[in-house]
Amino acid sequence: MSDATRHFFFSSWPEFYDRLMVPVFFEPYACRLAECLKGMTSGDVLEIAAGTGVVTRELIRTLPDSVAITATDLSQPMLDRAQSHPGSERIRWQQADALALPFEDSSFDVIVCQFGVMFFADKRAAFREALRVLKSGGRFLFEVWDRREEIVIQYTASEIVGRALSLDPGSLLSPPYHDVTTVRADLAAAGFTDFGFETLPERSRTGSAREAAIATCQGGVLRSHIESHAPDRLEEITEAVASALASRFGTGPIDAPMQAILFTAARPTALQC
Repeated sequence: MSDATRHFFFSSWPEFYDRLMVPVFFEPYACRLAECLKGMTSGDVLEIAAGTGVVTRELIRTLPDSVAITATDLSQPMLDRAQSHPGSERIRWQQADALALPFEDSSFDVIVCQFGVMFFADKRAAFREALRVLKSGGRFLFEVWDRREEIVIQYTASEIVGRALSLDPGSLLSPPYHDVTTVRADLAAAGFTDFGFETLPERSRTGSAREAAIATCQGGVLRSHIESHAPDRLEEITEAVASALASRFGTGPIDAPMQAILFTAARPTALQC
C-alpha cells in the first residue's frame, strides 16, 4: 500500500469515501458479491477489507440472522464509519490485518473481499491466512478491478490528475491485479483449489459530470495524491476532471461502463500439510 493510499484510508476521509465514492462505484458490486451467498442458511462469514461496510450492509440484507458475520479492516476509521450505519449491531467488527488474521484455524465457512486484495502487500501471505481460517471445503470470493481503461470515469479522472501533477496516471488508482494467470498462480501457491473467475460489467451512474468529478477527486484515493502534491489545486483539478467528463458524456446524468472480476476458490476438503 502506497503512503498516499495509506494516508487516505487512515485519515478522516472515510466519510467522503462512503458518501461520494461508494454509491457510484462500489454499491453495484456489493450487491453482486452478496448475491453469491444467497441461500446460505447457517455458518460463519468473514469479510476482509470491509472498508465503510458497503458489502457488509448487503450481507445483512441477504443473509438470515442464523449466519454469523464478522467484518474486518486494517483501518479503524473505516470501520468506525461502517458501524455508523443502521443494522451494524448484528456484525462482529474487528480491526485486523489480512496478512495476520486474529482468528483460530478453520473458523469460517466463507470469506469475501471487495476491492481489497489489490492493496495487500504480500498477496500469497494473505491468501495463506485466508486458507488457514477457512473450514475444510470453505469458499473464498473476492472482487478486483479489471484494467484501468474499463472503469471509464476513474480512468478519465486519473488521466487528468496525472497530467496536472506530472505523475503516471497508472500509479494513481488501485494497483493492478486482474491477470487471471497471476491470480490463479498466487491462489494455488497458497493451497487453494477449484478456481473460478467471472467478468462483471456494471455501470457507474451520477447526476452530472461534476458529481462524478467530486466523487473521484474528493472522495477517493486520487484526493490523497492531489493533497500530497498540490493541495491548493483540489478545486481546480476537480473542475478539469468535470470538464473532461462533460466533453465525453455531456452535461446531464452520466451512465458509464465499469468492469470488475470476481475470483472464487476453495480450501480443499482434505488439505495435505
